[in-house]
Amino acid sequence: MPPQTMSDSTAVRVETGKLPRHPWPSRVQGEWLWKEVAVGTVIQDKQRGNEDRNQRWDRVERVELFAQYGDLQAQGLSLRQAAKALDVPRSTLQAWRAYQDSLDEHPAVVAFFHSAPGLAFLHRLVLGIHLVCTEVGACGIRLVCLLVTLAGLDRFVAASYGAQQQVNRQVEEAIVAYRREESTRLAKDMPAKDLTLAQDETFTGGLCLVAMDPKSNYILLEQAAQARDHDTWHALMEQALSGLNCHIIQSTSDEAPALLAYVEHHLGAHHSPDLFHVQHELVKAVSGPMATKQRAAGKAATEAHKRLEQVQGQLQSAGGEPQKRGSGRPPKDPASLEQLEQEAEVARQEHQRLSEQREQVAQSIRAIGHAYHFVDLERGVRRNGKLIAADIQEQIDTVRTVAQHEGLSQTCLERIEKAERVLPKMQATIEFVSGYVRQQVSQLNLTPPVSYALHAHLIPSFYLDRVAQTRTAYAGEPLRELAERLRTPLCEPGGALAELSEAEQSALQQQAKELAEVFQRSSSNVEGRNGYLSLRNHQLRGLDHPRKRECLTAVHNFLLTRPDGTTAAERFFGQKPRAMFAVILESVEIPPAPLSPPRRAVG
Repeated sequence: MPPQTMSDSTAVRVETGKLPRHPWPSRVQGEWLWKEVAVGTVIQDKQRGNEDRNQRWDRVERVELFAQYGDLQAQGLSLRQAAKALDVPRSTLQAWRAYQDSLDEHPAVVAFFHSAPGLAFLHRLVLGIHLVCTEVGACGIRLVCLLVTLAGLDRFVAASYGAQQQVNRQVEEAIVAYRREESTRLAKDMPAKDLTLAQDETFTGGLCLVAMDPKSNYILLEQAAQARDHDTWHALMEQALSGLNCHIIQSTSDEAPALLAYVEHHLGAHHSPDLFHVQHELVKAVSGPMATKQRAAGKAATEAHKRLEQVQGQLQSAGGEPQKRGSGRPPKDPASLEQLEQEAEVARQEHQRLSEQREQVAQSIRAIGHAYHFVDLERGVRRNGKLIAADIQEQIDTVRTVAQHEGLSQTCLERIEKAERVLPKMQATIEFVSGYVRQQVSQLNLTPPVSYALHAHLIPSFYLDRVAQTRTAYAGEPLRELAERLRTPLCEPGGALAELSEAEQSALQQQAKELAEVFQRSSSNVEGRNGYLSLRNHQLRGLDHPRKRECLTAVHNFLLTRPDGTTAAERFFGQKPRAMFAVILESVEIPPAPLSPPRRAVG
């Protein structure tokens, strides 16, 4: 409550924007300052910031009025007449003209940025800097301020940290609102689709659960959570999938018990194991310990070679004669040259043997990845789960044999067994994909020749193209050539698809391309996303702000594009979303003008 005044005086409440000069007694009441005056006057003072300094003239309105003033001045009207015609105080027009004339910049540049096109360009430029530097890139607001200053834009837009922080906050709020509105709008017209999930959790900036569609690379879930049990996964995923016209058929992830329980009990879908984690367990079990032994053997071989060279040098300097013995205790008998040569040779052979054993383990681990494919990469034919499982088992046995021969610890052998336990799930995944593809093709009601061509040629060819995209241009060229050899004869005269129209051939090829992407052997896209979040967490010193995390998700889904120009949202929803930057321009106001821009020196 404001202080009580004297009974014989009249209380007058005055709201002022600054403190009076004389030291009146005061006390703070929240955001207001109540001051007691001897005559009984009560002055109510509110502390004001930059946001409260609402200018009378909007920047766009000011530009339009000043342009009209220039036209009237060209017609011969005086300043007073122009001010009256525009209904603007004459002193205001004088201040606007003096402000522009005093800026430390070329008059043509000043005239451009104080015109309607220049102001629109400035608006687009500053917001584009914020979007690219702070949301897509890893810059902070201080670097944005530095860029604005070095570019000379501080004459026309406020370059202080506080002003740019307000702009950045408005940009992020617009991005978050855009993501929610656009996701809801696109989901209404989304065609029905069967979906594969790639799921994982990351601990950068706190526990965060991540789920993505590996085909479109669209992030369905990227949210902080208090736990990672299957109930938490179900609650968050149910919210993320609400309103989407999709059916989850499988999930690819590591062997986390919570994820396995969620997929089995809540989704009722197939779980596909992650090949990376199988190979990673074998690397930790054998490759790491073998590398330690190889380095030790290499060090021993180097030392033995040095000792041999030292003795050989001593013999050459003495001319082959033994050195004369001095006074004192006789030294120990030095090793003979033959003995040192033998020790150096043994050390060299041991190092070479360990190198070969380690290379054999590495080849076996790579062979597991080469074997775990839906299609044979050398012949272009589909493979069944039993043959794939047998090939992988053979490589695991090779790794185990090396580990046992080198006498590795029991922990290493247990890691090999842990990787081996995933093998039945890998075989089941191949069988699941084969059954799903067979079911989808049967629903197309194709003739037997066309159905066989789809199974034996079209689907394998598009799978080979998909694998080729993950390799370098040189390494992927044989796969692309094999895919063309499988696909080209089908549409030639006498081919299985020659009697179909071009539209039917195109639709059949699109169906084959989608079926070739059903097999998911890795959740590498989620792992890559976790690595990106780790980098941003380091740059931002924490990702605990929900708005920033939502902005990163929105930028990934709706702004970043592949070489074909499509965003993840466009590939996922099957329709093109509105341009994110255009919506930001409509939502965020033009940045404020500087209160004290650089002035031209007078003299």
